[in-house]
Amino acid sequence: MGNKRLLPLIAGLAVVIAACSPTVILASDEATSVEAGESIESTTETERAPAGSPLLPEENPPRGAEREFSTDFSKHTIPYSEILSGGPPKDGIPAIDNPRFISISEADAWLGDLEPVIVFHEQDDVRIYPLQILIWHEIVNDIVGGRPVTITFCPLCNTAIGFDATVNGQQLDFGTTGRLRFSNLLMYDRQTETWWQQATGEAVIGELTGTQLTFLPVPTIGWSEAKDTYPEAQVLSRETGFSRAYGNNPYVGYDNINSSPFLFDGPITPGQLPPMARVMTVDLNGEAVAYPNDVLEQVRVVNDTVGGLDLVVLWQPGLASVLDTGSLADGRDVGTNAVFERELEGLMLTFAADGDRIIDEQTGSIWNVLGRAVSGELEGSQLTPVVKVDHFWFSWAAFKPETRIYQP
Repeated sequence: MGNKRLLPLIAGLAVVIAACSPTVILASDEATSVEAGESIESTTETERAPAGSPLLPEENPPRGAEREFSTDFSKHTIPYSEILSGGPPKDGIPAIDNPRFISISEADAWLGDLEPVIVFHEQDDVRIYPLQILIWHEIVNDIVGGRPVTITFCPLCNTAIGFDATVNGQQLDFGTTGRLRFSNLLMYDRQTETWWQQATGEAVIGELTGTQLTFLPVPTIGWSEAKDTYPEAQVLSRETGFSRAYGNNPYVGYDNINSSPFLFDGPITPGQLPPMARVMTVDLNGEAVAYPNDVLEQVRVVNDTVGGLDLVVLWQPGLASVLDTGSLADGRDVGTNAVFERELEGLMLTFAADGDRIIDEQTGSIWNVLGRAVSGELEGSQLTPVVKVDHFWFSWAAFKPETRIYQP
């Protein structure tokens, strides 16, 4: 990344850090970051250990970590040399632990129509989490419909992921470690101080190492779509207990496809796609597939089989980039997507784009991007959602290099 392209991003990150902690962040064209006075050792490809591998030999924990954490650093499945300081210390980017919620009409006063929001519902309890808040906090610990959940967003990877927060019968809540691996958020649970990789949901350091969090379907859609679909939903309030420039983007221009990942020290990104290409990813039964956003924009509907499951990928315009302009509401339209099982009550459906509409070829019913039939023979029917995660290509490929890239 050239210096001209780095300057706005560094300025934006300085705003984040100034709001969170006095820790210094440095950057270079090689996109590495260190704490003041700290050196980072490089790691060769042969030294890297994939998540889920056996425990590695004992080595010194990341610098400063033992002062901040009571983690059992003798247990880990990743080399400590892969971990970089993101700048802020433990909890320097503060999670929201006691979220407050407001009505759709109240939130409508400060949310733009295309502004991205995360939606999660458990039975009749629907919660909406605006990214203009999550971009400053990265984690919300919540209970929805009686289920403890953790809603997360890592700006450097563009990954919005929801997790079931109950592990082995124990309810966990999470905070930020202030560290990154492959530019991705390393979070920790406050009960055992185990460290977790946000992109994979796996415990990689500490008592629960090797444990896997359960992913939840949490589509990111535009505010207009969300408020029309879920008029009775509760929306995360800006009254978080912290003073932040909600609505402003501290990572201006970060998702420029011609730029390079920031704070990334990881495997060489496979050359099939530019590192900053937007991809929607599905990982099922040992098969990983990435659907490039520019391809989805062209075809709009994909019927595919992943890990033995027949599914449909849907795309439509109407979602602003959270990492583009200074105002989240004014980001360019990158479109929204979702994935569903194609089988509905024993009927295998095949979907197609019909102009701006999504139809199934078996009944001619019309569907929206949220997998609901809005007219026709199947009106009111709901497809079963499949967990998907949006990434930048460099981020997904770092964790899943064997990925199949979808092409029509």
